[in-house]
Amino acid sequence: MATHPPPKKKRISWQSQAFRGVLYQILAITLIALIIWFLAYNTMTNMRIRGIRSGYDFLTASAGFDIGESLFPFDSAEPYWRAFLVGLTNTLRVAVLGIFLTTIIGTLIAVGRFSRNALVRGLCVSYVEFFRNVPILLQLLMWYILFTEVLPAADEAWRLGPLYLSKGGLNFPIPIWNNGQLWACIAMALGCGAAWFYRRWAIKQFEQTGQIRSLFWTPVAIVLASGVVGWLAGGADNAWNMPSKGEFSIEDGGALTPEFMAVLLGLTIYTSAFAAEVVRSGIQSVALGQKEAASALGLSQGQTMQLVLLPQALRVIIPPMTNQFLNLTKNSSLAVAIGYPDLVSVTNTALNQTGRAVECISIVMLVYLCTSLFTSMLMGWYNNRAAIKER
Repeated sequence: MATHPPPKKKRISWQSQAFRGVLYQILAITLIALIIWFLAYNTMTNMRIRGIRSGYDFLTASAGFDIGESLFPFDSAEPYWRAFLVGLTNTLRVAVLGIFLTTIIGTLIAVGRFSRNALVRGLCVSYVEFFRNVPILLQLLMWYILFTEVLPAADEAWRLGPLYLSKGGLNFPIPIWNNGQLWACIAMALGCGAAWFYRRWAIKQFEQTGQIRSLFWTPVAIVLASGVVGWLAGGADNAWNMPSKGEFSIEDGGALTPEFMAVLLGLTIYTSAFAAEVVRSGIQSVALGQKEAASALGLSQGQTMQLVLLPQALRVIIPPMTNQFLNLTKNSSLAVAIGYPDLVSVTNTALNQTGRAVECISIVMLVYLCTSLFTSMLMGWYNNRAAIKER
């Protein structure tokens, strides 16, 4: 009859490496907490001695200023916390769209650097070398001056079909929200799920049979077809709010302000130059034999890039690409230089009116910390999915 050795008793001893590690961590956390407490206590004491008011009670007071651009209505009589919320949504709007466009443009530029066409390859290299070596602030100012000085006034706006481009920004038609649009959005959300399942099925089929199916156009068609079906099921509403020339500005329709377009273009073009280098280095890290094997199987250059090189390069691309996404989000704070009402701009106004410098700055720091940690968490999750799983 097999016998098991008695379990070892865990003893608290200085000779135990595990015990010393736990003790050092406790001491480090305690020291950091004491430093933070000392700094906070010293700051509050000095502010009280000098008669400076402190606290976050000002967030419920009336802001007393308007914000020129907002995704939802904002009035000067509303509280400061709602003004901060407007600034946060403006920052997130730029950051999310910027990350999406940076990923697409950076990937296209990186793939273009492997093109057999010398002209395409040269243009991609020039793009990277020019935009990544010009400071981001200068690029933001360049785009802002282009939109506010070079473009014509509203009464002479450039027109391309239903679109108007002028110093006032880009005006475009928007649908009048009805049941048709609501059902279309719901159907497109369901279509995204169906497209995801299709991609997984197509990849499995490719691994098992070698039969190649579209991993881009077919999912796009599924999403668009779902939207059309939802729109038809909701009544096929086709009423549009069209922009038109007014006496002093372009009226009605939707609009993108010059400040927003300058920030979005500046951040996207600047960051995509770095992202292109990240993707290029990831593709080059894949062994040359993988490309030769794909050619031997009869795959075209595009299929080799899509099905063989990029999936393997993801394991190298994702970690440094996360840094570029974080840089884009944090660089959006430079939007204050061209008057875009992001979180930093709203905070500066609130700080000047209330004098609560420590509180306002702490809010900005907390917001950027949370957005950066959330971005890192999502990219870490995706990195784990793309990593090679050992058996």
